[in-house]
Amino acid sequence: MDRPTNSPAVPAVSAEAGRRSRRLVPPLLALAATLAYGMLGSQQFHRLVARSWDLGIFTQLARAYGELRAPIVPIKGDDVNLLGDHFHPLLVMLAPVWWVWPSGEALLWTQALLFGLSAIPLTRLAIDRLGPGLGSLAGGAYVFSFGLQSAASVQFHEIAVAVPLLALSLTALLRGRALGAVLWAAPLVFVKEDLGLTVALLGVLIALRHREHPRHRRGGWVLAGWGAGWFVLSTFVILPLLNTAGQYDYTDNLGSPLEVFWPPVKWLTVLMLLLVAGLIGGRSPLIALMLPTLAWRFTGTVEFYWDWYWHYNAVLMPIALAAMLDALGDRRTGHATAWWRRDAPLPVRRIRVTAVAASAAVTLLLGPAMPVLDVLRPAQWEPTWRAEPAAAALGAVPDGSVLAVDITLMAQAVPDHDVQWVHGPNQRVPDCVLIDRYAFSWGDGPPQDLQSWAQQQWGAEYQKEFESGGFTVVCRP
Repeated sequence: MDRPTNSPAVPAVSAEAGRRSRRLVPPLLALAATLAYGMLGSQQFHRLVARSWDLGIFTQLARAYGELRAPIVPIKGDDVNLLGDHFHPLLVMLAPVWWVWPSGEALLWTQALLFGLSAIPLTRLAIDRLGPGLGSLAGGAYVFSFGLQSAASVQFHEIAVAVPLLALSLTALLRGRALGAVLWAAPLVFVKEDLGLTVALLGVLIALRHREHPRHRRGGWVLAGWGAGWFVLSTFVILPLLNTAGQYDYTDNLGSPLEVFWPPVKWLTVLMLLLVAGLIGGRSPLIALMLPTLAWRFTGTVEFYWDWYWHYNAVLMPIALAAMLDALGDRRTGHATAWWRRDAPLPVRRIRVTAVAASAAVTLLLGPAMPVLDVLRPAQWEPTWRAEPAAAALGAVPDGSVLAVDITLMAQAVPDHDVQWVHGPNQRVPDCVLIDRYAFSWGDGPPQDLQSWAQQQWGAEYQKEFESGGFTVVCRP
């Protein structure tokens, strides 16, 4: 039978179980997620799985910061400052990572750690509000949610830094610590330019939530101005200023607002996000924090923006769990939050159970499609037959050379070479060219005679240095 919302305090035995769970479960979930996502990254890295060129790009950025240089990334083009592509100065935190472990694999483990750490504050909050059982399940459903798994699968992106910041900010807000929520949210503007709008909206919600407390209300409005100001400054001033073309590169990716509701895959993504929020999360004002991200994605013309299986949903996962916890309320106070009131009645237990189950089910129903399960598949740990020729191909390129390379070994090549993309707009003539005949980036297929193709591309003579396992290396004599 459901306990009345005005019930007395939680029994001592239950309270002790809750204390034990909040002490043990969050760090254990964080450790499990860090190991799972980190091992998935290592598995991909050593099996030469390259989802895109992004890992190579961010590896080059990490190397630049580690060498105390501006983030010039020749993979994107000659003299391209990556701060003119997206505004993410907070990625300077990768410099110490590079000093310790100068490899693209280190970035994958860094992202895994950030995802894992984000589970600690949210899971503790869930246990406090829902009890040990439901709270632990909610934390597990969050840290292995489709948004975080998909982001780990497509390898490193700057949004990894945003996930724990959002988790800490929203946890502070739901614990009534408005100043903490403001301070944790403020750095989000330095993770990616569009997050300024999320920060601004969060500031508005803080101000409205604490409208009876002048100091907290002012803090909310200050955060709103901070977020909006940095969005305008970064998007319309800093990015064009640092961009080699003097523009914001992604304006052309925006379509008509009339297309925001079509095709239907967008509705599927929204449904999955609501399910992660236990559906009842739609009652919480915090669910509105998804709107800035969904707005630019759904008005975009790039199909990857619309789906559930890329990295774009990672920043929405902390929002989904926070919204669900907000709407489900706190068993200790007997109140929840809804759009129309801050002290809505606590939902009965069967609703709380159903909401948490729905949050977990959206990931479980995807079953084998979830990438983290590869960590449990022995066949995925078997060394690829191409590992040895890949290492030999890289070894055939002298250290420090300007190397034009395709997707497959891009990240692996960055630590010891000056890497540019073989299909890029670079004007420099590469010392060597390394291609993989199996790389998806060749589209219609790689050149049959790499020496002749390289000569046509750059007007220089090349001779073959290595060919095996699908890899070919040619270098200038």
